[in-house]
Amino acid sequence: MHSIYLDHAATTPCDPRVLEAMRPYFFEQSGNASSPHKQGRLARKATEQAREVLAAFIGAAPVEIVFTSGASESNNHAIFSTARTLKDKGKHIIASAIEHHSVLEPLHQLEQDGFQVSYVKPKMDGIIAYEDIKAMLRSDTILVCLQHANNEIGTIQPVEEVGRLCREKGIYLLVDATQTIGHMSVNVKNIQCDFLSLSAHKFYGPQGVGVLYIRQGVKCPALILGGDQERGRRAGTHNLAGIVGLGEAVKLCQVQMQEESQRESHLRDRIIDSVLKEISSTVLNGHRQKRLPNNVHFSFSGINGEELVAALDLAGVAVSMGSACTWGQLEPSHVLKAMGLTDPMALGSLRVTTGRWTTDQDITYFLEQLKLKCKNVSSNF
Repeated sequence: MHSIYLDHAATTPCDPRVLEAMRPYFFEQSGNASSPHKQGRLARKATEQAREVLAAFIGAAPVEIVFTSGASESNNHAIFSTARTLKDKGKHIIASAIEHHSVLEPLHQLEQDGFQVSYVKPKMDGIIAYEDIKAMLRSDTILVCLQHANNEIGTIQPVEEVGRLCREKGIYLLVDATQTIGHMSVNVKNIQCDFLSLSAHKFYGPQGVGVLYIRQGVKCPALILGGDQERGRRAGTHNLAGIVGLGEAVKLCQVQMQEESQRESHLRDRIIDSVLKEISSTVLNGHRQKRLPNNVHFSFSGINGEELVAALDLAGVAVSMGSACTWGQLEPSHVLKAMGLTDPMALGSLRVTTGRWTTDQDITYFLEQLKLKCKNVSSNF
């Protein structure tokens, strides 16, 4: 029985080398980083080493790194704290209509509290136009939210151009880099963002740990209260083993990212070429070139996406329709709807994301099964 994992956008397997680096911090060195004794000092040292590694990786200063439980918490923190701090300056926020729900849901909550949010729709290729964001700016705009790459269709957004615009206008910019960290170059100085979020489990680290980058000088009070951890910006005992794992995952990406990106781009393009050529009435969602190296997203005419995912699962291939955070919902993807896809096409979608251990043989088997299952599922739609 084959077992092929092609859902790396949802989560990547934890690299065994990361697990080995974490192992001592579950028992032998499991001190609390806030404790004054030797075990606490060792824990604090390990935490700060991971902070330094991640900071260097994204072009930040260690003091700008706040450890969190993941990008969802980081996004909530940046959005709610900015709204609370700058509400007297303005209550207008701009966000792309295809942001992750950990951005959209906090914004919906703020709308109920009297804030105004302008949502920018992408072009048909899944790219948010810089000009559209610029046209929405107002004197009371306090925050722009623009993900670096979309978690469903993999399109890479013009964050650097938007970053220059926001810096010029004195408007905060939140960049959700969850899908790009470890897969392509990310530098907060080049982007000129004020906040940047990420999760370790998207680049072969452990689940349950992430980071919020907060640019020095930006006011961002704590969202979680209790202790003075993270210089008073995030209360709670540090996830020591998770933080160590995040740091180790970053070290591996520093060495392997360029080679992995090239190899995954080859696999991605092979999938795209084969599917568009051999499966009729298929649409590639998102820009052909301006996309993540490991992301492919299709819509199939006359095919039920949930049934297709289930059929491939029975054949030993793990794929998805889109975000794991919305799996099981009957509504079509908000990303695909914002791009202008009809409900039937949106509900007939498939996301395929390769990873560190995906082989050409894996893709050969996947393509064989996809062609077969499309015929079977199509006849029952």
